[in-house]
Amino acid sequence: MTLRDLAAGELGRVLGFAPGSRAYRARLLAMGLTPGTDFAVVRFAPLGDPVEIRVRGFALSLRRNEASVLLVERRAA
Repeated sequence: MTLRDLAAGELGRVLGFAPGSRAYRARLLAMGLTPGTDFAVVRFAPLGDPVEIRVRGFALSLRRNEASVLLVERRAA
């Protein structure tokens, strides 16, 4: 599943990155979204782009194409 599949208020954990996403992978890694990192989906913009997540104590906004590269798992609260 990707980050786009989660709803606002849900928790997730980064599993990895979609194949063939080298450019975004480097950007996401630099922003602290490494495999095993837990995060919370804060909200989606009214038209669904961007999505705001809370990760490592800060808020991060990602566009749809960046969110679709991130492979995640849903976590229990």
